[in-house]
Amino acid sequence: MKSKLIPALLASALLAALPTLVQAQARPAPSAPAAQSDAARTVMESSTRILTSLEQRRAEFRKNPAVLRQFIESELSRGFDRDYAARLVLGVHGRGASDADVRLFADAMADNLMQRYGTTLLDIQGKPSFRLRSETALPGGRGVKVSTELMRAGNEPTPIDYLMRNVNGQWKIFDVMIEGISYVQTFKNQFDAPLRQKSIVQVANELRTGSMQAAPRAK
Repeated sequence: MKSKLIPALLASALLAALPTLVQAQARPAPSAPAAQSDAARTVMESSTRILTSLEQRRAEFRKNPAVLRQFIESELSRGFDRDYAARLVLGVHGRGASDADVRLFADAMADNLMQRYGTTLLDIQGKPSFRLRSETALPGGRGVKVSTELMRAGNEPTPIDYLMRNVNGQWKIFDVMIEGISYVQTFKNQFDAPLRQKSIVQVANELRTGSMQAAPRAK
């Protein structure tokens, strides 16, 4: 299960409010610290909100993938700073790139991953629990890291860290690390070679058509 779960978790990072969609059937943690910062509270409240929606609307989502896609898109806009994450993924290839091109790339990645992994969020089995562990400041005032664990019966806890920054008064996730695997670094490595040969727009168009796939790998 674990070898299959990690790629799905990492792929889901782009889809929506990172700590949440990856935990279909998970339960809110009973052991979260009593005092939570705004960033940590965002993670926990997102988890509860999306968990509830997935449980209550699972049959609807299975019957109508378009409704699931709309739900994911809504959560993506609400909790994930995908344009900033896309600039990090583009790295040196994004220097001087227009906001429009970066957004095109970000949206193409999201669409590609949703088409391939969206329904897997409804298929994760078991009853894991999700608990908050700690929060630390990121270097250079870039934001905070909210550290959590995904608990599953018969398995070691899976560490999941969320890197967040404050955007106009709202905490948003821009990277997720699962067992030390960074979503940003994973896709940065994957797209480095194509972006050396093609423009951002060309790579985005290939993602849109499916001729290129965003392919996270397990550790």
